Amino acid sequence: MQFRLWSGAAIFLGSYLPLALILLVQDVSQEHWGSAVCGWRGNYDCTFLMFEHPWIALGSVVVTLTALGFSIVSIRAVRLKHTVRVLEVKSIPNDLIGYLFPYVVSFMGVSYGEPKQIAGFLVFWVVLFAITYRSGQILMNPLLIVIGWRLYDVKMGVGQKGEIRSVRVLKRGKLLPGLRRAEEVQDVFLMGDP
Repeated sequence: MQFRLWSGAAIFLGSYLPLALILLVQDVSQEHWGSAVCGWRGNYDCTFLMFEHPWIALGSVVVTLTALGFSIVSIRAVRLKHTVRVLEVKSIPNDLIGYLFPYVVSFMGVSYGEPKQIAGFLVFWVVLFAITYRSGQILMNPLLIVIGWRLYDVKMGVGQKGEIRSVRVLKRGKLLPGLRRAEEVQDVFLMGDP
């Protein structure tokens, strides 16, 4: 099974919520650093227009947060059609983390006020999405760790003949040997309890 292009794009976008938050913080105008967002100025007054580019800064957070929510719904909606026997399990959480953070760090210097930087970043993002989607790595979203998903190297028996395969498995919670329900999505198995 492979995610549809739009589902894959949502999963990919959702993994960049940390970058959207970093860019949001970097977009706070100089005059608002150190001043209160809400305070008493004759009446209780709050200002939320502290960003230099509020529409794109807040919009990026809303889009990536919505995409992350859609990602979670999409992953949970996958029907686990096959019964497999898990024989050996090894946790590999660093693969999920290592996928995103080099890209986030490299774009911390991007500013919404620099159209050339944003255009270059968008070109990079499209190319990175194409590579990620085509290579079957679309589920390597480190934010899944935050909501309890884990990545495992697993040796398991598949099919009626019990063919032994070594695969990567994404499962919410701890994975123990035994019978499980699973579905292969691109190059990763999503797994649930029996």
